[in-house]
Amino acid sequence: MGRVIVHLHGRPRGLGTKDLIESYGKRISSSGIDIEIHSDKVSTSEYQDRIENRSGKLILLDESGNQFTSLEIASLLSDVAISGENLIFAIGPVDGFSEEFKSRHRTISISRMTLTHEMASAILLEQLYRASEINKGSSYHRV
Repeated sequence: MGRVIVHLHGRPRGLGTKDLIESYGKRISSSGIDIEIHSDKVSTSEYQDRIENRSGKLILLDESGNQFTSLEIASLLSDVAISGENLIFAIGPVDGFSEEFKSRHRTISISRMTLTHEMASAILLEQLYRASEINKGSSYHRV
């Protein structure tokens, strides 16, 4: 069974977003979704190297990426469970990923609006929790 790993560049500092990230991080851990936090002192290129060298399908969060519905995210999680391949989500540093790096990987967007990387992290984690609940058939996701 594949794993889902979310990489964050820098420890969340904003009280509201930090609480959301921690809360959803705890919720998704029971679904086998892990969070790895990299020091914000790590350069963009070193962070990119670290996440690129992981085994699995890498998806970058970027405002120019395609937008997904909650059901499409749930489908991605189902595919991971079936294929056994790891799925890696990465939220970039405050200045984003390099264009060259983005050109080599799939990108998805949380919103067409620009969000702080902490807010994007909180929203992604909530959506991963929602997707796992959709796959479980719980009532968390209401249509």
